Amino acid sequence: MTVPNTPPTRPHHRRRLPAVLALVLAVAAGACTSASRGDTSPATPAANAQVSLKGVCPDPVVVQTSWYPQSEHGELYQLLGNGYRIDAAHKRVTGTLTIRGKSTGVRLELRAGGPAVGNQTAPALMYQDPSITLGMLNPDQIIQLSKTQPVIGVVAPMELDAQVIFWDPKAHPDWHTIADIGQTDTKVLYFQGSTYMDYLLGSGILRQKQVDASYDGSPSVFVGSRGQIAVQGYATNEPYTLQHEVKAWGKPVAYQLVYDTGYPNYANVLAVRTDKRNTLDACLHRLVPMLQQAQVDFITNPTAAIDRIIKVNDAYKTGFVYSRANAQFAVTQMRQLGIVANGGDQTLGNFDTGRLDRLLHIVAPIFAGQRKPIPADLGPAQVATNAYIAPSIGLPAPGGNQR
Repeated sequence: MTVPNTPPTRPHHRRRLPAVLALVLAVAAGACTSASRGDTSPATPAANAQVSLKGVCPDPVVVQTSWYPQSEHGELYQLLGNGYRIDAAHKRVTGTLTIRGKSTGVRLELRAGGPAVGNQTAPALMYQDPSITLGMLNPDQIIQLSKTQPVIGVVAPMELDAQVIFWDPKAHPDWHTIADIGQTDTKVLYFQGSTYMDYLLGSGILRQKQVDASYDGSPSVFVGSRGQIAVQGYATNEPYTLQHEVKAWGKPVAYQLVYDTGYPNYANVLAVRTDKRNTLDACLHRLVPMLQQAQVDFITNPTAAIDRIIKVNDAYKTGFVYSRANAQFAVTQMRQLGIVANGGDQTLGNFDTGRLDRLLHIVAPIFAGQRKPIPADLGPAQVATNAYIAPSIGLPAPGGNQR
């Protein structure tokens, strides 16, 4: 099977004029600032200007995340007010949902994902438990599950997926891209069921005989190979942990984002059940701009949210070790690599429908080949919407004044 291999355009960072970005002044003139970035359903200016969610949103607003607490969930922990309560047994934390220190009148409950829920997807859990308001997942997963557990993305706090393939630059000095690995017989370890790997194989970037789906997340096989193999990871994690926290390695690794091979995925999109969108409509008009602003505030000054992330993760007492230095590294990487960015316009969190359309054309034949066909009429508008986005909320230009 062959799938398209057209590298997407990386986000451009335009100079942003100094502007007041406080949520109470967010004016949603439309769904987005460019017709290429989503549907044209207008957000409601009056709703976006209100801080109170009481009587409008569920109480608590429940978010099913994709993993244990980490900086990739920063906007959520930015909204978690002080005085929160940690339920270590169920891997949940609940506190007042606040925006810039102001209570919204409802609570926020954040649930850990991954091993904490038996590696079930957010949509699976959302359809089991209707109390979950938002689920965190990637658009390729939304597409994959669109027939059986349909959800729709309402905000993309991360502009790019941080997924990478990494390698030892000393052992492989001639490698600069994932495609260079594909010109060799080197083994590439990855998690079974990763759709991006089907893309890399179908496009000829990697070869079937060299990939190995037995990866369990441990660095031991990579270290044991003395860097002779390549492994999947995240730009926000492994480059730091391998150099600074895995004593048996203790040196830099090289990597390339899978996004830069032509796989235009977003990451950690927050989505609602498609059949609950109308019920949540008024809530989303107020809540989504808060999520946008929280991500801006987190990336700009992450200290308080990182404190919460570390405290909550430590309280869960799982095998996932997450240091403060790793959390700060992740924030730096997200900003420097454009993983969290305004994309091609001045708005953080909106969707580029052209990107979603390219992703659909890539993954549809993959899922068909796996006998997991998606609805024939599925389009970008069913995958994600910009209807609740406040176009005026975005990251300031580097060195710019946010206020």
